[in-house]
Amino acid sequence: MTATGATDPAALAERYGLTKSSLRPPLGAYLRELWSRRKFVVSYGRARTYAMYAGARLGSLWQVLTPLLNASVYYLAFGVLLGTKNGIDNYVAFLLSGIFVFTYTQRCMTEGSRSLALNLSLIRTLHFPRATLPLAYVLNELNQMLVSMGLLLVIVGATDGFTWRWLLVVPALLLQTMFNIGMTLIFARIGTFISDISQLLPFITRTWLYASGIFFSLPAKLAQANAPEWVIVVLAFNPISAYIDIVRRSLLDEHEVNQLPYAWPIAIGWSVVVLVGGLVYFWRAEDRYGRG
Repeated sequence: MTATGATDPAALAERYGLTKSSLRPPLGAYLRELWSRRKFVVSYGRARTYAMYAGARLGSLWQVLTPLLNASVYYLAFGVLLGTKNGIDNYVAFLLSGIFVFTYTQRCMTEGSRSLALNLSLIRTLHFPRATLPLAYVLNELNQMLVSMGLLLVIVGATDGFTWRWLLVVPALLLQTMFNIGMTLIFARIGTFISDISQLLPFITRTWLYASGIFFSLPAKLAQANAPEWVIVVLAFNPISAYIDIVRRSLLDEHEVNQLPYAWPIAIGWSVVVLVGGLVYFWRAEDRYGRG
């Protein structure tokens, strides 16, 4: 080897099989590396949950109080003042299930949009799959969702009693979690390069909130308005409406007569498409994260 070859970085890298750490790995290798960091995802997610309530006097009790207080405000504003509770049995459980499901996705999107921007020092210091950070945020929100669902099950059990259909809540939450992972990865990439998205998301999610049938039954309202069947089908393709519907029909007997059409197939389709699409979309910018 010549003297030039001995000191040429490119030649040395080729000789010893070295590659740039910033290069985007193939998708298969990326997924394997991501799986190998699963303990980090779990630990980071737990740390965020602890840090969220560490400074509060009531501590983690706020995990229960926060969704209850939010539901109380919506119950007063929509159920009582606007009368949306009329004609809906067990409106408290109906409302809580909608709020909990929507909030799960909303917070994943909002927190995910900031997940990389808030950890730039970590990204620039260590080499690891950047998707671990958004996934940790999803895990944090999943933990909150499980607490909320536990509270909802207690309320439904005390008012409507227990039923075998409760088991369907598990696949319903699994499908929504798949959807949320994809959405979090999408907004994590967008939020990294378009910082204004965090300012726009509250308006986007608020509009989505009112269009998802959280405070009232969409099929019942459309039936009262004599809306064509195709309108109901189109509105059923709203992913949040589908996830809310499959959770409600798993928990509430009376929701069987006012359910959206094709909710389960729509929920499955959104979960698979958004999860795969979000992962590929995020991975394609892997070598650009953290560059100032």
